Amino acid sequence: MTARLSLYQKAENELYKMDSSVKTKFYDFCHQFRLDPDHPSLDLKPLKGDGRIFRAKIDRSYRALLARAGVGADGIQQWLIVAVRHRKDVYEELTVAINRITGEIEFVDLGVVGQSVLQRAGLQLTPAQDEHTAPAEPTPAPAPVVAQQTAAPAEPLLVGCTPEDLRRLGVADALIGPALAVTTDEELDQLIAGAPRLTAEVITGLGSGMSVDEVEREITQPASTELEPGFENDMAAALTRTAVTTVDDDIRNVLAEGDFRAWKVYLHPTQRKIVERNYSGPGRVSGGPGTGKTIVALHRVARLAAALPPGHGKPILLTTYTKNLTADLRSRLTSLMDPALLGRVDIKHIDQLAQSVLNENTAPGGQRSLITDDRALDVLREVLFEHDEQRWDAEFLFDEWEQIVLGQSLGTRQDYFKARRAGMGRALNRPERAVIWKLLDQFTLRLNGMGRETWAQAAERAARYEMERARKIQTRAERKADIGGGDLAHLDDNSSAMRYLRHRYRHIVVDEAQDLSPAHWKMLRAMVASGPDDLFIASDTHQRIYDRQVTLSTVGINIRGRSSKLTLSYRTTQEILDQAAKVVRGGTYDDLDDGTDTLDGYHSLLHGPAPEYVACADWTDEITQLAKALKQWRADITQPAEDGTVRDPSGTMAVCVADGDMAGRVAADLETKHGVTTATLTKDGPQGGGEVHIGTMHRFKGLEYQKLAVIGASDGILPRTALVEKYETIDPKRYERELKKSRNQLFVATTRARDALRISWHGKPSPFLPV
Repeated sequence: MTARLSLYQKAENELYKMDSSVKTKFYDFCHQFRLDPDHPSLDLKPLKGDGRIFRAKIDRSYRALLARAGVGADGIQQWLIVAVRHRKDVYEELTVAINRITGEIEFVDLGVVGQSVLQRAGLQLTPAQDEHTAPAEPTPAPAPVVAQQTAAPAEPLLVGCTPEDLRRLGVADALIGPALAVTTDEELDQLIAGAPRLTAEVITGLGSGMSVDEVEREITQPASTELEPGFENDMAAALTRTAVTTVDDDIRNVLAEGDFRAWKVYLHPTQRKIVERNYSGPGRVSGGPGTGKTIVALHRVARLAAALPPGHGKPILLTTYTKNLTADLRSRLTSLMDPALLGRVDIKHIDQLAQSVLNENTAPGGQRSLITDDRALDVLREVLFEHDEQRWDAEFLFDEWEQIVLGQSLGTRQDYFKARRAGMGRALNRPERAVIWKLLDQFTLRLNGMGRETWAQAAERAARYEMERARKIQTRAERKADIGGGDLAHLDDNSSAMRYLRHRYRHIVVDEAQDLSPAHWKMLRAMVASGPDDLFIASDTHQRIYDRQVTLSTVGINIRGRSSKLTLSYRTTQEILDQAAKVVRGGTYDDLDDGTDTLDGYHSLLHGPAPEYVACADWTDEITQLAKALKQWRADITQPAEDGTVRDPSGTMAVCVADGDMAGRVAADLETKHGVTTATLTKDGPQGGGEVHIGTMHRFKGLEYQKLAVIGASDGILPRTALVEKYETIDPKRYERELKKSRNQLFVATTRARDALRISWHGKPSPFLPV
């Protein structure tokens, strides 16, 4: 090998869209180039514009555009493929530079900028001369133009911005003039589509109304890198900071994987900083839907695993709230990590983790069976009926039990008398607490007698076991320190197990952290020793769909000074984000600590059609119109590509509903009346072989679909008036919590859509909808 090749991300994206014959020829080209870049068949020549860009021949029609990227540590010349183009599309106005903020290599092609913008900016494109044709005849001088009265020029969109502002924010030099010349949203979108990523983010932020200072704070500063003097000429160093794919003999597989490859390889500079940072304690990343929190968490796991000393145990835990999310994490991590390193990672959902702790600490035959919350509520209602208690409803007492008694691990009535109930709404005096404690004590005894417990009870018990284990480890460490590190065999109660007692994990990574309960956090805190990189947390409280308020500092997890926020969505279009944000606008959201979280600066570089809002006459009309939309979506998705291939629509479309009963009804009506096949989302994933996935808003957590419909978005269903209106007068704070939970569920649902979102209702629309 005499040359090393890498693929710029935009070049990789271009290749995904080309037919298989071009991909095959590109692979052959790469193989030949790596052996001998100067081979006559490649016809390697510099372009007339930027001297660092060369073009080389892939076949008669396509050209690879490459930039020299210095010499590697092994002395081999490095080349970066920045674009793959048809020979007729090659322009001389191509530039390669190193960004002054990120230190990354950036490729700019003014050919994607609108002609009107270029003319206003005083720029003109010069097509490259076709090497298969004779030189073009000299262009005759243009005829004199007769002066005409024209309308006043439109005002630039980025009015108030100066070239120096854009330069300071990191906009590529070649695009500063065009950016300041843009006058319409359409021109702005065209410019963004072809711009390097930081430039695109900055211009998007400015175009959406953010000030220069806000863009600098929210976008530029998080992406900045400390650069050495002279960095702008060191292409080899810049290549190490640039997201690229190394071209090797597996390039065929890379191209075949399509867009799935991108998330495995590419990390935005902001994301990469979070992944690679060394934290002195627990760290956290937050951000809206689709900003890459899960991707960051997965790459964080891979980085921690790569740094482990040799061994065979599983010192890293990756956990999340539900079983189906855990399966998704496992699948994605499998594609990201080497199998040997993957074997060092324990992947369990939080309740599975609690059960493993309980099984370890329970004698054979002593395990309690788990009971659903609905069934437990029935048991509590029986207790209330037997005591002729009418002052408290079962839902209020169950909430008090889970949030306060179990959430704070209260073991006695005196503990309950002293417990804080911040955010619970209705205040309770001492006599009322005494009555409630008695009722809840009877309820707990009834469950014990049945040999049953709820998931929340199981988590609380597991936390107590794990905290006791941590206490023993701490006591032993202190004793060992007291005697100068000597043997403690004489203090171990003849138990060899004590001698080898250690924290279960070295590192814990938590995804969808906003839905964990206080007991879950206490258990996790006890499972890992406090220290560098002990806990890494990914969360978004706008997506909290369970009523679990947790302040991490109260459970021994301090994230102050170690929090980061992501604001760029990679999943959803700006049009969908704008509407989704309106669903939760005006609410106050915590940041899992004593601060607040907002969606300020949350944006997307993707654009598409505006969400569709559909008012229907009745249920039958709503299903009929839904079926018509799904069939049209299917036709769009299965449109044959240029090479004749047809995409399988299965799993690309989904219908989201408020509850399980409605999901079953929608599936039945679509299949029997309209011939639309469906698959139902369950905790174990989609069940059934149908093309359209149907599930509740809870089931859509962590998923994404190309096209998504939310149906039944009517007042009375979102929110469930029958369930929440009773709290409006007797417990206003509880009422507001229930409304927020419903809003969050709708927010989660709407942000599962990538390209198209459709929301329908019959009767009166939900008050949460921005219609």
